[in-house]
Amino acid sequence: MMRERLRNIRLLLLDVDGVMTDGRIIFDSNGIESKFFNVKDGHGIKMVQRAGIEVGIISGRESQVVTNRAAELGISLVYQKSLDKLTPYQAILTQTGLSDSQVAYMGDDIIDLPLLRRVGVAAAPADAVPDVLPHVHFVAKNRGGWGAVREVCDLLLKEQGRWDEITARYFR
Repeated sequence: MMRERLRNIRLLLLDVDGVMTDGRIIFDSNGIESKFFNVKDGHGIKMVQRAGIEVGIISGRESQVVTNRAAELGISLVYQKSLDKLTPYQAILTQTGLSDSQVAYMGDDIIDLPLLRRVGVAAAPADAVPDVLPHVHFVAKNRGGWGAVREVCDLLLKEQGRWDEITARYFR
């Protein structure tokens, strides 16, 4: 059943704080915000994009840092300051023509539950809040910001039979 769910995925949506980052938000003395992103997660995102899986972001907070990271990764579906994540999600479905069963989402906190309960594949990092875990299909071994997103990307590529093709240039 899980394999079939993974094979249907055409869009990977991600929360940011606690998923793409470790959840820490750093402000310097001038109020400039910083976040830590994992380069392995970024490479996983680029590989699934090359395999034809679109990637998007739905975040409850708004941050220029997220805008910058999304641009760097070529992510155009970016919704920030979304306390009700189902609203941008519905807009994404309308825009892409996809159905719930074609979408994977990774979230780590209770704000993500409505979306996690709706998508075809729901995922969480290892350090997600305990109330989230019963509602997901996949729990990463890694924490948010420490390779959890990469695990989902690799899983999608392998289950869709695209891993060898997408990674071939690295093993030559």
